[in-house]
Amino acid sequence: MKTPRRRYPIGAEFLDGGVSFRVWAPSRTRVRVVIDGDEEHELSNDVGGYFSAFIGGIAASTKYWFRLDNDQEQYADPASRFQPTGPIGPSVVIDPNLYVWNDRNWEGPSTTNLVFYEMHIGTFTYEGTLAAASHRLSCLKEIGITCVELMPLNEFEGEFGWGYDGTLLYAPTHLYGTPDELRAFVDAAHQLGISVILDVVYNHFGHGNRFADFTPDYFTDRYENEWGRSLNFDGANSHGVREYVTANAAYWIDEYHLDGLRIDATQALFDEGPEHIISVIARRARRAAGNRRTILVSENEPQQARMVRPQHNGGYGLDALWNDDFHHSAIVAITGRQEAYYHDHRGNAQEFVSAAKYGYLFQGQRYDWQDAGRGSPALDLTASNFVHFLQNHDQIANSSCGARISEIAAPARLRAMTAVLLLGPQMPMLFQGQEFAASSPFPYFADRVGELACSVRQGRIDFIAQFPNLTDPALISKLADPCDRRTFEQAKLDWSEREKNSKVVALHRDLLALRHNHAAFHAQLSALRDELDGSVISDSAFLLRYHAPAVDDERLLIVNIGNDLPIDSLADPLFAPPAQTEWQVIWSSEDPAYGGSGRRAYDFAKRWVLNADVALVLAPVLCRPRERRSVGDLRAWQIQISRR
Repeated sequence: MKTPRRRYPIGAEFLDGGVSFRVWAPSRTRVRVVIDGDEEHELSNDVGGYFSAFIGGIAASTKYWFRLDNDQEQYADPASRFQPTGPIGPSVVIDPNLYVWNDRNWEGPSTTNLVFYEMHIGTFTYEGTLAAASHRLSCLKEIGITCVELMPLNEFEGEFGWGYDGTLLYAPTHLYGTPDELRAFVDAAHQLGISVILDVVYNHFGHGNRFADFTPDYFTDRYENEWGRSLNFDGANSHGVREYVTANAAYWIDEYHLDGLRIDATQALFDEGPEHIISVIARRARRAAGNRRTILVSENEPQQARMVRPQHNGGYGLDALWNDDFHHSAIVAITGRQEAYYHDHRGNAQEFVSAAKYGYLFQGQRYDWQDAGRGSPALDLTASNFVHFLQNHDQIANSSCGARISEIAAPARLRAMTAVLLLGPQMPMLFQGQEFAASSPFPYFADRVGELACSVRQGRIDFIAQFPNLTDPALISKLADPCDRRTFEQAKLDWSEREKNSKVVALHRDLLALRHNHAAFHAQLSALRDELDGSVISDSAFLLRYHAPAVDDERLLIVNIGNDLPIDSLADPLFAPPAQTEWQVIWSSEDPAYGGSGRRAYDFAKRWVLNADVALVLAPVLCRPRERRSVGDLRAWQIQISRR
């Protein structure tokens, strides 16, 4: 009988009449699969260090393990599709075709209105499950979220954690639900017009992984990695590692209909081979999507612009980069603190104008905190190549108690900076609960015991020690224990705060409505850079001019992150309204509907005061009849003046 063709190079695939098992174990001479604890089958030795077998009569949901050489110890499949009892339990055969999708007409994420929302399933709801999270998706739709970014879902060791220490990268963790519940979550999001991308970690494997038992060739010691042993993408016998990772990228998009990936710490994917592993990941992911659009996002600490350049132009072919520069400037502007890695940012007006126009602020020049150059030239990139944010999982946790920005910022200043984020040309991202000023902290948490727990606790203390005020022994003694389950439980969102803080919800909803519905804001991602310009009014105040083909669609965003600023005049052509019009305020961050102190009446034809900590959106309106003058009227007025 001819064996049905596999779709992926590794793992257990349910095929007609049975299951195809395939595993990479080049350091072993013998591999057996144990079915349901007792039935044992020998796998054939294939080319390239693979072992495989097609076994008929096996149904979906069958449990299995591998045995290596002549040992009786049982191992989970490195490419297991599900681990119902955790990473050291049996693997389970999954038939992805049993789920009936409802997104046949889904075309993928929009290229012009992406608004990201970072979500940790374990803390997004009290239940901490995919099923519970799916019931809250309508709340995100209501405020204007168009893309959910899921923190890693792969199986990891312990009962709680962030997910970045995955041990089995093909298995959605059993802690959040079944594979079909993940499919149902994505399906539900698509029905609401929301894309879903997944945070994936390809720079190391988490604690407790058993990859080296199959072959030490998964790893290399030629590159340093702060999170664990680096993966072998370019050394001897690296083909199996490359295949494991690139097939994984395709698998999530193919079998779970995910709309893309956010690739963690891409600077730690070391590869000096002919084609960088990131390029292959991008190509395989897009091929898996077929005609659906995808979005591939890179986290990259050294700010390497080549991540998002086309492959034919020497790049890796990703779409967008997280921009820490914008975050750092915003935090300094909001808090006034410049400690540790905030050292090189001033939080002044020029930084926000430059970020709006160019994305990264550091593009190769000296960076004092690292005493070296930071970044690479990126002036050719566009707004759609950057994701901006005021919060993300790392930045919230990098504090003494994991406090949200709404807990440490003055409300008026935060409202103004929220306008900068949500109306800026780059793609904005919110962290879960940000839209209703969630008070629940989000510190680092990981379920560890014994010496490993001590190491994790000390690691957090050592990391925050770069902030001088966080070295206070009294504060350190009160740090949340990352290995205590209570730390994880306290990070869960309290959804009753959404109603309590309805004015904060209204702020985010209205700003995103402006972004989605007004042509000047909506078109920025796909526009040329000269469609947006900006200038500095003072050290704390700036303006952004959104040009548009139609005069009525032009907009001006004026922001002041500082004290009241009296203005007699502005010697700046960007402040000049289009011909025969005058500027009128159509939105203010100080609107009482958002908890502000009231919308001030502005007459820009006279002296005026730009209030402290405010963001204003201006639109051109026709001049009032009494102020309109024809060329003839103007000439007559000039003659009258000359005769006096």
